[in-house]
Amino acid sequence: MTTQATTIATQWLSGAGLRPTRQRVALATLLVGDGQHRHVTAESLFANVQDMGESVSLATVYNTLRAFCDVGLVQEVTVDGSKSYFDTNTHDHPHFYWEDTGTLSDAPADQLKITQVPDAPEGAEIASVDVVIRLRRK
Repeated sequence: MTTQATTIATQWLSGAGLRPTRQRVALATLLVGDGQHRHVTAESLFANVQDMGESVSLATVYNTLRAFCDVGLVQEVTVDGSKSYFDTNTHDHPHFYWEDTGTLSDAPADQLKITQVPDAPEGAEIASVDVVIRLRRK
């Protein structure tokens, strides 16, 4: 972990009102320390933090990602109703899901045109529309 990456991660956490604990800083450094957006699963982030030599449990990774979601630092993208990815780009945008590798990437938002969605049922409102485009290699 570089000092600059740790500083970026600490500021990211503090800006959201989260106390920068050792575990949070380690995970945040992996997520945003280089200024690039990430799509991670809890398991992939856990493997990365273990590779860094940090002592963080998988349960802590899950709890920390949930806390990051709760304050708007990351958004959860669910694929197949069971596989969750966490995206550091919190702006509304579509995703490509690569079936052969099980990875998620951003799709160009400017190419997506949604002209109409169904009305919400009585007593409900639409909170968001998630677009995941499933891809497989030819």
